[in-house]
Amino acid sequence: MSNVICVTVAMSVPGYPDVYGGQQVLEMDIEGFSGAATVALASTIVFVLIAKSWQIISRSVSSHPSFADSIMREAAQRFRDEFDRLTSTQSTYLSAGLVFVVLFVAAYVLEAERLYIGYPLWQLYLFLIVLLAGGLLVLFRLVQTILTRHRIRLLRDANIAIGHQLQRIAAGFGRVYHDVETSAGIIDHIIIGQNGAYAVNVFARRPAKNGNVQLDNNTLLFEPAGKIRSIVATAKKTAALEREFRRMLDHRVRVRSVIAVPGWQVTGQPSDEHLLVNDRSLPMLRGWKDQADYLMNEDVDALHKLLTSRCSLVDDTQNPPS
Repeated sequence: MSNVICVTVAMSVPGYPDVYGGQQVLEMDIEGFSGAATVALASTIVFVLIAKSWQIISRSVSSHPSFADSIMREAAQRFRDEFDRLTSTQSTYLSAGLVFVVLFVAAYVLEAERLYIGYPLWQLYLFLIVLLAGGLLVLFRLVQTILTRHRIRLLRDANIAIGHQLQRIAAGFGRVYHDVETSAGIIDHIIIGQNGAYAVNVFARRPAKNGNVQLDNNTLLFEPAGKIRSIVATAKKTAALEREFRRMLDHRVRVRSVIAVPGWQVTGQPSDEHLLVNDRSLPMLRGWKDQADYLMNEDVDALHKLLTSRCSLVDDTQNPPS
């Protein structure tokens, strides 16, 4: 009876892929990427948690300024604060991305794949998919933060421009207040004087070449782009402020509505309810008055007291503007 011995010889034939060797290299690559990603991701998460915690602690500690009862809100105060917050958030995301890249490269060079030796290949792929999804989410949040910051910057600059112009024309005409809350929303600027009360709301849109804006009923029409913006919400805020003044003074106080669109050429004034101006024509509101809207000295003093209390930083620490 003869004994038959079978010997299997693995040969590598030129021109054909080495299946077993290729699979081994692939597993090593996946293990290397997964191990490096684990180290980098864990360290990045710790970094983000520390950075966010520090931001929260810093805001809590510095939320009560010295002499807050004597400090009034500046023009675009809420947009300044929001812009600073978004800048801090953007810096945190960008720093986290840099930390992840640096640690990933370092961990990959130092052969962090030892963390995943012996794991099934499908688990490594699953981990990479989860990591990719998390990275895409962070990237989405970063892009969203950048776009929002860009929009807030435009609002901030437009309100600062109008606020500075109001300070120039307010001498001998009235006192200016910024970011005044009402039951219907926040009015950007208010002027109170013996000639009456004016609510100035800013509509910020990036100026276009030869761009002009006109008021059609309750709609702003921007040309040549053909974009429109409604001012219905603005009218509601002005009406809400009138109701508050009436309850306090026991008689009607007309609040004149001024729509400011900096950087755009204004064409026509078809409305008696609203005055449409830009940053250069804003002084026109000094001539937009009616003797029937004049205020008594006692009324002016009472309104100044109310708005000073509402617009001081002491009020912000108790009821921050939304």
